[in-house]
Amino acid sequence: MPKKIISNKTIPAMPHATPKDLRKAIVADPKVSAIWESLTPLARNEWICWAISVKQAKTREEHIKRVCSELKDGMRRPCCWIGCIHRKDKKISPSVQWVLKKRKR
Repeated sequence: MPKKIISNKTIPAMPHATPKDLRKAIVADPKVSAIWESLTPLARNEWICWAISVKQAKTREEHIKRVCSELKDGMRRPCCWIGCIHRKDKKISPSVQWVLKKRKR
């Protein structure tokens, strides 16, 4: 059975395309790929943003592995993730603003 190609397109409100390293990890596991395809575009975008928002390559690799394992464990969204702060179509909520302000201190 041929592997389904994961789209690299973004939806207007979703600023992130699926990066090659994450796409490669998802396609490598048919179960993860099926789960990924069942996610809403917003949920996918949050996983992508969570995976790429780190500073070090090693941490990014760990996040990509966690995306796959957590999807297989039944998680539909990143745990304790404040959401994608890169969205430009809506204002950041007061609760997310509070978290971001607290992180800067």
